[in-house]
Amino acid sequence: MNIRRLVFKEIAYRKVNFALSVVCVAVAVASVVGAMVVLKGHDVRTGEILAAKGAETEKQMKALDGDVARSMLKLGFNVVVLPKDQNLGDWYADDFGAKYMPEEYVERLANSKIMTVRHLLPSLQQKLVWPETKRTIILIGTRGEVPNIHKSAKKPLIEPVAWGTIVVGYELHQSLELKADETVTLLGREFTIAKCHGERGNKDDITLWIHLGQAQEMLDKEGKISAILALECACAWADIAKVRQEICGLLPETQVVEKGSQAIARAETRKRVAEEATAAMEREKQFRGNLKRGRENFASVLVCVVIAACAFIVGALAYGNVRSRRWEVGVLRSMGYRSKQILGLFLSKAALTGVLGGLGGIVIGIASGVAGFGYLEGNGGETIGVSELFAGSYESWMILFVSIIVITPVFSAVASWIPSVAAVRQDPADILCTEGV
Repeated sequence: MNIRRLVFKEIAYRKVNFALSVVCVAVAVASVVGAMVVLKGHDVRTGEILAAKGAETEKQMKALDGDVARSMLKLGFNVVVLPKDQNLGDWYADDFGAKYMPEEYVERLANSKIMTVRHLLPSLQQKLVWPETKRTIILIGTRGEVPNIHKSAKKPLIEPVAWGTIVVGYELHQSLELKADETVTLLGREFTIAKCHGERGNKDDITLWIHLGQAQEMLDKEGKISAILALECACAWADIAKVRQEICGLLPETQVVEKGSQAIARAETRKRVAEEATAAMEREKQFRGNLKRGRENFASVLVCVVIAACAFIVGALAYGNVRSRRWEVGVLRSMGYRSKQILGLFLSKAALTGVLGGLGGIVIGIASGVAGFGYLEGNGGETIGVSELFAGSYESWMILFVSIIVITPVFSAVASWIPSVAAVRQDPADILCTEGV
C-alpha cells in the first residue's frame, strides 16, 4: 500500500480530526484575507469620497468663477494704475486725478510678462467747464486697449473712440438735446457725436469721451496720461496685494487701487470657498488616513493572535492524532515501512490540510471582509463589490492567493512536524510492547 492511499484512508478514518485542522487553517487564512479586504475597501471608499468631494468642489468653483467673471465683465475695468504722488482722497472724491505719468507706462505693462491684469486702457481725465455750454463736465481722452503681447487676444471691453468723434454721457445729451451724428464744439474744436450713452447713475452721465491724442493736445498734456485702467485676471481675483506687487515692481512711480465692491466681494467669497474646500479635502484625507492606520494596527494584532492560536490548535490536533496512533505506527514499522515514509504520511496529510484550509480561507476571508467592511464603513448597509475590490489590483490579489496556497501547506506541516518526528523516532518494539501486543 502506497503512502497516498494511506493518507486518504487516514483522512476517511479520522474525519473529525481532519475537518477541525482544515477549519483552523481556514480561520487563519480568512483573518489575513478579511483584513486585506477591509483595508482595500477602505482605500476604494476613500478614493470615492475624495473624488466626490473634488467633483462637488469643482462644480461649485465653476459656478463661482462664472459668477465672478460675469460680475467683473459687467463692472468693466476694476484696477486703476495712478501716479504715485496722486492724492487718493481727491481721486476717490472726483474720480479723476490732478497728477500725470508718461503714456509709455502702458506700453511697458503690455510688453511685460505681467499675469495679474489684462485689457490695459490708458486714459487722460480732467474735470473742466465746457465753455460752449457752460456745463461742468469730466473729459476723458482714451484710445483702444493696448494688447498684452504675452497673452492671447481678447475681445475689448469697450470700443475705442475714433479721432474727431465724441461720446456723450446721458445727462449731457438729455439736457442739451444732443443726438448721434450731430456736430458739437468742445474747446473750440468740432466733433461728430458717435454715441449717446444710456443712464448709468454715476459720473459717466456728465462725461465726454474723445480720442486720447486729441485730449492730450487740447489739455496741453502731450505724452501724458492720468490713469491706466485694467481688469484683474482670475489668478488675482480679490488679491490686490498681488496686483500691486507685480505692477509697482515694474512701474515703481505708480500706485494701484481696486474698485467695484460687488465684484470684489464675490471674488473674495470665491477665494474663501476655494480655501475652505481645500482645507476640507485635507481634513478628510487626514481623517481617512488616521482611520486606516487604526484599522491596520487592530488588524495586525488580531491576525497575529488568530494565526498563533490556529497554529497551536493544529499542532495540538496533530499531537493528539499521532499519540492515539502509536500502535499503528509500530505496526507499520514492523511491516517494513521506514521512518521517512511514516513521516511523509503525517506531513502529507498536514499539507493537504493546508491546501484545503487555504482555499476555504480565501473564500471565507473575502466574504467576511466584504461584510465586515460594510459594517465598519456603512453601519451594515454599505458594501463593496468584488469588481471594486479587484479593480486595478488583480495581479497583487493573485500573488496573495498563490502565496497563501503555497504557504498554508508549509504552515500545517511545520505545526505537525514536532509530534510527527517524535512518533516516527520511537522503536516499534517498544511501541508494540507498551501497547500490549
